[in-house]
Amino acid sequence: MAINKGYTTVSDPDTSAKALTKEQPISPKFAREVACAVKGMTVPQAKAFLESVIAKETPVKLRRYNKRVSHKQGVGPGRYPVKVSKAILATLNSAAANADYKGLDSASMVITTITTSRGQVIPGHMPRAQGRATEWNQDTVNIEIIISEVE
Repeated sequence: MAINKGYTTVSDPDTSAKALTKEQPISPKFAREVACAVKGMTVPQAKAFLESVIAKETPVKLRRYNKRVSHKQGVGPGRYPVKVSKAILATLNSAAANADYKGLDSASMVITTITTSRGQVIPGHMPRAQGRATEWNQDTVNIEIIISEVE
């Protein structure tokens, strides 16, 4: 078995391409929701979906983290996570470019694996009254995308 450094699953290098982005300063909760929404789509479908989320035309359905979230027509509880969509779109473009470099047709490939995990926390603090300070840390997210050809 091949060493799979940095990736969560092993994929066939002849029929798949992958991309990994580390420590993006985005919301881990929204990253999970967008990843669930995009998984299983073809690359052009996913790009169109993410671009429509960035333009705030199509909401992302929130399945887990949806308390006190307003209802969007035809979707249910949803939001428009623009910053997360931009980061996932950049990683998807990288995976598509890797597929084109390998000689694969990225337009017909499907997102088989998309994983978001928490990255390192960037420490920070917020000055408060009377010389105190409160933690004001920045969460980061690692994004992994594997696209594969469908038989």
